[in-house]
Amino acid sequence: MTAAENVCYTLINVPMDSEPPSEISLKNDLGNDMSAFLTSFPPLEKGDVKLKTEALKKVIIMILNGEKLPGLLMTIIRFVLPLQDHTIKKLLLVFWEIVPKTTPDGRLLQEMILVCDAYRKDLQHPNEFIRGSTLRFLCKLKEAELLEPLMPAIRACLEHRHSYVRRNAVLAIYTIYRNFEHLIPDAPELIHDFLVNEKDASCKRNAFMMLIHADQDRALDYLSTCIDQVQTFGDILQLVIVELIYKVCHANPSERARFIRCIYNLLQSSSPAVKYEAAGTLVTLSSAPTAIKAAAQCYIDLIIKESDNNVKLIVLDRLIELKEHPSHERVLQDLVMDILRVLSTPDLEVRKKTLQLALDLVSSRNVEELVIVLKKEVIKTNNVTEHEDTDKYRQLLVRTLHSCSVRFPDMAANVIPVLMEFLSDNNEAAAADVLEFVREAIQRFENLRPLIVEKMLEVFHAIKSVKIYRGALWILGEYCSTKEDIQSVMTEVRRSLGEIPIVESEIKKEAGELKPEEEVSVGPAQKLVTEMGTYATQSALSSSRPAKKEEDRPPLRGFLLDGDFFVAASLATTLTKIALRYVSLVQEKKKQNSFNAEAMLLMATILHLGKSSLPKKPITDDDVDRISLCLKVLSECSPLMNDIFNKECRQSLSHMLSAKLEEEKLSQKKESEKRNVTIQPDDPISFMQLTAKNEMSSKEDQFQLSLLAAMGNTQRKEAADPLASKLNKVVTQLTGFSDPVYAEAYVHVNQYDIVLDVLVVNQTSDTLQNCTLELATLGDLKLVEKPSPLTLAPHDFANIKANVKVASTENGIIFGNVVYDVSGAASDRNCVVLSDIHIDIMDYIQPASCTDAEFRQMWAEFEWENKVTVNTNIIDLNEYLQHILKSTNMKCLTPEKALSGYCGFMAANLYARSIFGEDALANVSIEKPIHLGPEAPVTGHIRIRAKSQGMALSLGDKINLSQKKTSL
Repeated sequence: MTAAENVCYTLINVPMDSEPPSEISLKNDLGNDMSAFLTSFPPLEKGDVKLKTEALKKVIIMILNGEKLPGLLMTIIRFVLPLQDHTIKKLLLVFWEIVPKTTPDGRLLQEMILVCDAYRKDLQHPNEFIRGSTLRFLCKLKEAELLEPLMPAIRACLEHRHSYVRRNAVLAIYTIYRNFEHLIPDAPELIHDFLVNEKDASCKRNAFMMLIHADQDRALDYLSTCIDQVQTFGDILQLVIVELIYKVCHANPSERARFIRCIYNLLQSSSPAVKYEAAGTLVTLSSAPTAIKAAAQCYIDLIIKESDNNVKLIVLDRLIELKEHPSHERVLQDLVMDILRVLSTPDLEVRKKTLQLALDLVSSRNVEELVIVLKKEVIKTNNVTEHEDTDKYRQLLVRTLHSCSVRFPDMAANVIPVLMEFLSDNNEAAAADVLEFVREAIQRFENLRPLIVEKMLEVFHAIKSVKIYRGALWILGEYCSTKEDIQSVMTEVRRSLGEIPIVESEIKKEAGELKPEEEVSVGPAQKLVTEMGTYATQSALSSSRPAKKEEDRPPLRGFLLDGDFFVAASLATTLTKIALRYVSLVQEKKKQNSFNAEAMLLMATILHLGKSSLPKKPITDDDVDRISLCLKVLSECSPLMNDIFNKECRQSLSHMLSAKLEEEKLSQKKESEKRNVTIQPDDPISFMQLTAKNEMSSKEDQFQLSLLAAMGNTQRKEAADPLASKLNKVVTQLTGFSDPVYAEAYVHVNQYDIVLDVLVVNQTSDTLQNCTLELATLGDLKLVEKPSPLTLAPHDFANIKANVKVASTENGIIFGNVVYDVSGAASDRNCVVLSDIHIDIMDYIQPASCTDAEFRQMWAEFEWENKVTVNTNIIDLNEYLQHILKSTNMKCLTPEKALSGYCGFMAANLYARSIFGEDALANVSIEKPIHLGPEAPVTGHIRIRAKSQGMALSLGDKINLSQKKTSL
């Protein structure tokens, strides 16, 4: 086992700027004879101990850094070991842990006999701290010769009055029994008797843990005697009992019936950790609906009662895992209302996962209750603005209700009236989601069209966002089919536009501002009286007048005067549609002409306003063309234009919605195919009664898997063998074959950690002393610990492991050198420079998905952009896109239907997210230059946007390096 693989017990901070002391000065500090010192300077007794303490710390640091100080061992035994100071004793435990205890040929040093005697005395010391810490130290000793004389004293500590000593004595006995069974062969029996009579919870826990790993039968015997009292035990002991039950039932499924009642009881434990582990164990032991329901209910209670959001998210993930199992999903569907109780949590991520889980579990049996709860939640958010995530939460609720209405059309009538109130919301994102939902509902559900049009007309005047206003105009223009509705739309438009002609009325208003007395006479009374009831004085040149003018201005008029004439083009289209429809509904020519004239007047006055100097921005040529076209259509009223405006537009929406629905069904089908376990015709069927015990135990141990996941050692099943996993990795050569020291490395990436497994080979005939791997990093990488020095015999080799922490998604470089001393040579230290190791950004990027609206919002917000010019030898557009997706781990958000066909050019949006939560966006715009011939490569550019500069640059570099397709 290498130094990097040893368990680290003590972390010692080393000041890097200090000079290491010499061995002679340390001897002087440590070797001051206490009696002589006290004779000369009686008041400095404490100073002497302090001096020895500092010297001992320096010795420990130097030994950790690879220094060999054999001459100090006897000095420490003579002058430091007899001291009774607690700090000295604690430092000595660290010193004896790290100091070499054997000669080069593996025999124990003679001086260690004296040390052993000193620790035998410490094990009989009246102070419980010294006894306990000495017992903990003995757990780390690997020399049986040192432990053998101490065994009677260790046994005696099991009967000490203090629990701290007893629990450390159990740990010491367990470690010694595991490493050197011959020293204490009766340990399981001894600990079992100790456990039966012990009252302290921590001591019982340690003893029970030892029995689980040393003698499982004795542990089961003890558990059988007290299985009815398990609920009264402390939580630390309950956790160990859960682990034992899992291991026993995992190895021998016939024992499940014996212990499953105990697990049920532990679900009612007062400890959240015990409840969590018991629920997880219950799910693995039984797939009965009652067991799954009890475990799920326990998980839900944990989420609601625990205050830590990380805990909530972890437990939610367990619920989602339960849902993935087809037989468990039905049970969880009955608990949807309980799951919705989690929405009381203010954290947005928890709410998002909860809503997604509820939406996946909703069925025709509980959809009505789900919609009622979500409607209440939406109403709650209406007046709550103190929390920063309220708007985003409202948006999530709207999307969830949208999905429910699409899947269960009967619910749409209950949902639409509540949601349409939010069209006038200040949060444009939530209002846009509502508008998208309304547009889809009015197209799909014909029976709801009158209700939606009525509610739309009610809230139309209160809409504050120009984007929502445009969408509402389009819906009203497209779906108002009765004469009364069409006239209501015209009324609302006139009301929102204000007095016309707009230019003349605005000029009059501007001129009227110079006459304050006229303004006062027509102004509202509340403007003349303050909120406190006192009269306000007002001068002719009031600074608040522009604000008053803005408040009085109707919404559509305000948009136009602000220079937003795109809404005017949308209004012109709406007026044209309803005018053409009105002509077909009303037979009287006079009314037809009157309505058309009013519509044309509104368009003309908007055109006049756009050409004047009143708006903040002039009207664009595109908007002028659109309004002029609508005027021309209304003046001619041809049947062809009527078909285009009133039929083709709706068909386009219908095609888009059907394509979107088909895409959603396809993705759901893919998800269900992933979840369904396919069984091939020739797959063997396993019967539990006929299965051998060793085959049963071959299933994965969940406790072991969770431990490996926590340590970052999770491996795929097909690469469980370390050698097989190494064969899949590329060896990075760090030095040349002719260098005195040859080095190569495997780079293992585990999420936030990089482990370098470096093989160092001494290619010389000399012994290399203090051979050290010195590493440094460039980028957002941090070296966790300095690798320990080694001594390499001639032509010997060794493995050195180094850990590097990763903080963000950007390319990093690890560089350094190997330094060493040649045994017997008087020259300076030798150095071999290593090649750089480049850390690939792709190890941290994962494909992700988002909606078009979210993509556009992030595209507008992210400030770092990197534009990469396409330079490739690929001649097909689709092939190039797939090559980029494979090279960058990004996901294409553009639907396949939009990319299908061949037209010589292609545009696609790509999205990915790093394991650190950073988003990466890319827009691919490529074309095939047909004029250069069929073999011409693809041209164009890729624009990358990210929140951080490192992410944008690193992703751009990756695309640049991998653009060209390499021929095999």
